[in-house]
Amino acid sequence: MIRSLRDDQNLRRALIWLTVFAAIGAALVLLYHDADQQDSGYHFLFARWAYHHPQYFVSVWARPLFTLLYSLPAQLGYGAAKFFTVIVSLAAAWQTFKLARQIKFDRAEMAIPLLFLQPSFFLLSSAVLTETLFALIFAIALRLHLSGRIKLGMLAASLLILIRPEGFFIGVLWGLWVMRNEECGMRNAQSSNSLDERMPGDSGRAFRIPHSAFRIPQLSLLASGMILWWIAAYVITRDPLWIVHDWPSDWRPDGKANGTGHIWSYIVLLPLIVGPLLIAPFIAGLWRLLKRREFTCGVSAFLVLFAAHSLMFWRGWFGSAGYARYFVCVSPAIALITLAGWNALAERRAKFFNTARGSLAVVVIAASFLICVFYVDGWRFTRDARAVEEMSEWFRANERPISRLICSQAYMRIVFDRDQWEKPAFTNDRERNLELIRQSPRQTLVFWDEETGPKWYRLRSEDFESAGYVRLQSQAFKFDGLFLRLPWNRFGGPRFQQMHLLYKN
Repeated sequence: MIRSLRDDQNLRRALIWLTVFAAIGAALVLLYHDADQQDSGYHFLFARWAYHHPQYFVSVWARPLFTLLYSLPAQLGYGAAKFFTVIVSLAAAWQTFKLARQIKFDRAEMAIPLLFLQPSFFLLSSAVLTETLFALIFAIALRLHLSGRIKLGMLAASLLILIRPEGFFIGVLWGLWVMRNEECGMRNAQSSNSLDERMPGDSGRAFRIPHSAFRIPQLSLLASGMILWWIAAYVITRDPLWIVHDWPSDWRPDGKANGTGHIWSYIVLLPLIVGPLLIAPFIAGLWRLLKRREFTCGVSAFLVLFAAHSLMFWRGWFGSAGYARYFVCVSPAIALITLAGWNALAERRAKFFNTARGSLAVVVIAASFLICVFYVDGWRFTRDARAVEEMSEWFRANERPISRLICSQAYMRIVFDRDQWEKPAFTNDRERNLELIRQSPRQTLVFWDEETGPKWYRLRSEDFESAGYVRLQSQAFKFDGLFLRLPWNRFGGPRFQQMHLLYKN
């Protein structure tokens, strides 16, 4: 009776938390029209135009399952796709709460704020990026595994490779769990996971089949997602090696396309992964769970990705860029590790200091929320959306026919609702790019900026004028954050940008 009452209270609190973060997510979509990186806009464009170019449904970079699920909301616009991400994030939070109850963690409802208040998760919870969908499927697969539905868990885990490359590492780890009949340190694990099989006529004696021999045939289920991808790619493209041929050129093992970092880079980034004020409960929870061998699946998933990304960024493998957002993939595990430490510290505080339990929790949650708001508002690239919208409004007031759009940012193409397919095949080869803009047809509109264009394609607005384009409009912008006005020329400071519209008559 007491347990049932406590569960009902947890459920009500969880629903309240979901309502709060649903409102916050909606506000983020309405306030910030783009995202902190161009990847969000490009993923939207792939989903938006996938019905016109089915190759996007099986593209390595676009990510098949992500593109498939986002293709419908993307037809309603960028804002609709961002709202869909809010729904995905809320679903991931709900599954994390259900997982916390499943493994019998106290204060299970706190898993929801401990998930959303991870700065990287908060940042991505209203962007069109792949990590939040990965987190949702990961949480669902983990719940299936821990409930003893091993095969369904493997099928769900096999889909992760269709969302992000981290699915490979999680898939290998998942296979090890299955081989070891790993119950992940779940308290009160069900006996239905036992591998004991009784021989006919054996009166009660158990014949134990070796774990590895029993599980090896099942491991093929972990490859089902990859097999499905290969079949779909062949049906759409008729190329049996499409995935190999479509592999991005900068994802080579030794490419170092996005630079390198120290082996300890992600230790420095822990405040963005976990939350600055939540590092102490996270470390306490990690130590507690490792010591007691509890929730070992979630702990090992985090540690494997942490080791893999640290190594890849250190060596510059597969274009690893050292982003904190990669760990949103396992954010449900991070939230529950933090919850374990939160509970442990709460018990110690009540035992040794006898202070009010709620006061410190309120301060930590409120301060963590303000930190997350600062983190979102501080990204200067996000503010370019305001400049893009202002320039597009000018063009519509002075409209000319457009046969092709060349632009330096994904959001520029979004506001004009133009097909990504018409984009010239720019590279970092300046001479080749100059030749491409000379070959563009009449009535080509160029929408260019003074940062991304020169950095990515080594082209400035003057290069288009030299190639015969007419400058229609140029404007300089300075944007502060919506909530913060900081004077320094660092994160959170003012954004200085120039935008140009040019036209080929």
